[in-house]
Amino acid sequence: MTNRILSLDEAKKINRVYVESPFKGANWEETRKNVLYARLAVNDCLSKGEAPFASHLFYTQTGILDDTIEDERTMGILSGFAWGLSADLRALYVDFGISRGMEYGIEQAQELGQKIEERKLADTMDLNQTLYKMGEQKPFIDLGKLLF
Repeated sequence: MTNRILSLDEAKKINRVYVESPFKGANWEETRKNVLYARLAVNDCLSKGEAPFASHLFYTQTGILDDTIEDERTMGILSGFAWGLSADLRALYVDFGISRGMEYGIEQAQELGQKIEERKLADTMDLNQTLYKMGEQKPFIDLGKLLF
């Protein structure tokens, strides 16, 4: 292949960041807010030139795993752990606290000796207003009700 955007050497220099942020809320609205927040966290990583992965955004999409079924939730957490093994950094997005799922990720990162960095989006934006606006926006690609 000759039309690469980056060379393999350039791609190897990009930090792989495992995004840790709350997912499961006390109710649907809180979970929805957490999903929007996680999307902002991924965007924040991309804006820093990082290559983020947020398993809780990927595995919980309709048709993949059902987070309300304990066995499927556990499968998602374990699959996320597998991806987390290769991360250069664990980015903890802590504006809404640290969830139990995030604690699992922190424990794994500590066992692996991975760098852990706490980040707060509210330090760089009006978080509540941004989340509200995101909730009102239509997706860039209309996927019906697949994503929300």
